[in-house]
Amino acid sequence: MTPHPQVSRQPDPRLRIEALERPDKWYLGGLDGVVWAPPFPRWLHKPGFWDPVHLMQYEVAPCFSVAFLDADGEEVPLTADEDGDAPPLAWRPGRLRALWRNRSRRGGTTPPVATEDRRVRPGGVLESAWTLPDEARDGLLVAFTTQPAESAATFTVTERGVRWVRRVTDRAGQRLTVEMEMSGSHPPAWTQVLPADDAGWIRAAAAFPVPVGSEPLVLRMRLTPRLEDTRPPDPDARTPAPTWESFFAGFPDFTSGDPYLDRYFDYRIYGLGLNRIEGNWGHVRHPAIAEGPEYFHVPITYSAQCHMMEMRWRDGGREAWGSILNFLDNQKRDGSLHGRLYPNHLERTDFYHANWGDAVLAVHRMHPRTEALGRCYQGLSRYARWMCRSRDPEESGMFTVVNHFETGQEYMSRYMAVDPEADVRGWQPRLQLKGIDVTVYAHQLFGALGTIARELGRVGDEAGWRGLAARSGDAITGRMWSPGARLFTDVDGRTFERTGVKAAVGFYPMLTDLVDGTRLDAMMDHLEDPATFGTRFPLPSSSVDDPRFSAEGIWKGKRRNCPWNGRVWPMTTSHVIEGLLRCWRRGNERAGELAADMLPRFVRMMFSDGDLGRPNCFEHYNPDTGRACHYRGIDDYQHSWVLDLIARGIAGLHVGEGGVEVRPLPHGLPHVSMGPVRTRGRDVSVELTGSRVTLVVDGERYDGVRGEPLHVDWEETRP
Repeated sequence: MTPHPQVSRQPDPRLRIEALERPDKWYLGGLDGVVWAPPFPRWLHKPGFWDPVHLMQYEVAPCFSVAFLDADGEEVPLTADEDGDAPPLAWRPGRLRALWRNRSRRGGTTPPVATEDRRVRPGGVLESAWTLPDEARDGLLVAFTTQPAESAATFTVTERGVRWVRRVTDRAGQRLTVEMEMSGSHPPAWTQVLPADDAGWIRAAAAFPVPVGSEPLVLRMRLTPRLEDTRPPDPDARTPAPTWESFFAGFPDFTSGDPYLDRYFDYRIYGLGLNRIEGNWGHVRHPAIAEGPEYFHVPITYSAQCHMMEMRWRDGGREAWGSILNFLDNQKRDGSLHGRLYPNHLERTDFYHANWGDAVLAVHRMHPRTEALGRCYQGLSRYARWMCRSRDPEESGMFTVVNHFETGQEYMSRYMAVDPEADVRGWQPRLQLKGIDVTVYAHQLFGALGTIARELGRVGDEAGWRGLAARSGDAITGRMWSPGARLFTDVDGRTFERTGVKAAVGFYPMLTDLVDGTRLDAMMDHLEDPATFGTRFPLPSSSVDDPRFSAEGIWKGKRRNCPWNGRVWPMTTSHVIEGLLRCWRRGNERAGELAADMLPRFVRMMFSDGDLGRPNCFEHYNPDTGRACHYRGIDDYQHSWVLDLIARGIAGLHVGEGGVEVRPLPHGLPHVSMGPVRTRGRDVSVELTGSRVTLVVDGERYDGVRGEPLHVDWEETRP
């Protein structure tokens, strides 16, 4: 194979960020664990940040708002126009811009527009930057706040503004002390703190002169948590938190001609950045990704596997590795893992199953780190032994689910099949359900540990892990396939009889190499059958013919926050498309055609009303209409790996230890390009044009025919 010189282009991250601008969004984050993303904001159309901000899972509210005083000291109302009460908003990742018209109470004149740019800066800084006309230079901008006296310590007036200490409590009942300071980019003209009123509120304000000229006046509130855990952060975390521009620049550019795929690729980068956590939060020592905003703004095991798959496409893979290393740093003595990580305590962390084995190998293929791999081998070996002891003491090869929450999938018929009270007993460990999803995860973990053992030179360990993988594989194929359901199902842990309940997790064995042609065909029949799983938007978490199925998330007459009895969850859809992609790469053409059909429909679902300008990522969706759970308010929920599926399925780029391969799904898009991808010390780009494929590795070009795998060994490229 003869390489040809080629120069890969470098996309401008600022243009990608600007392209996401829209008027109906407000989420802001500092890419470090502080996020302002109130699900149902009450004060969005008032200046500043009166709605809650989150320091990881801790909610702090109110923060501060802003008032404009004229030369006579009277407040000037800030409105949108002569008739409106709200300003027009322009959001893009990292900034929310409001255009205010200063309408005088006394009438007569309408001063020009003022511009407010709200940002969340790294280090817990809420920033409200104001640009005002020269006519306003005799006025004052006043930052003001109200704080509860019972949880706020003595206020101190400083040369920059006002400082105090606040105590906040999370959902686990644990407290965090936060130092808070309200200041401006210039010294204040005056400050004032009023004693607590009869309702127990302390009021504070700082007034700042409007600067002459075009220089903006920046009002700030800094929130600094006091963390008692003094362990040093991961060495990689010593670098400053990224800016939005540098974060986007770490990902490849992607274009396909499909506007939904193109827009969603970059929107996904934003969502990952919004939920990024820097590795300096006590128990969270490594950079990682939180599951979502609000109380989901912490590392959670169930979604960490998704973050590892997606963040490996960012240069360096720091967050990809960090998403598992944080949990291993805090591993319990018995080998199990906390389900969530909080910065200053590990109370009420629960437990969730996850596909750790596949995720670790995926990250290692793109960003090999022997030390991190060894740490994962040590911790995941302990975890695997705990799984065997606690969840399969019978040595059946199948693994037990003890409550309907720990799978991340509550309110489903699969649990009711073995316990009619499974949905009302909460986290109680009362179920005896051999879960098909959990068993597949275990099978993949054992196989991965065998692979890692060989790579690390632990020759004596490999055979043991391969044996456990074989036992679990035999159980999946021999005991968990339901001929009646024509799908894999759970097994009752008391009787060891199959439940026969059809759920989306029944497709998870496609992730393995265990599924033969006949069974795979039966499973794919389901994916095309509207009477079971072939809905307009792929795919319902429970089969359409399930007696408890509800496209609207109704369970026993009540709409639930997290129903899995028929809603589309991006998490399970990612699993299924991933399984199809793997089956296709093993030679099943039908699996590739199905994946190529499902992936664009999956992405289109995540646009409100099909509007190209309104991408989203909610927890779950209606499989018939595609409507998201807006009633939950939790958007930008990182519970899937869509960016990764687009990169491998549409662009067709597959990075391995031995080399790189281009093999896109048979999607028919005439022109697709992606790059540069920084992996294993090389820059890699791919381009599909008509019937041709072009792969560029460190400036060297390799050509091939579309429809045939184009593989380049690392040895063939420049070192």
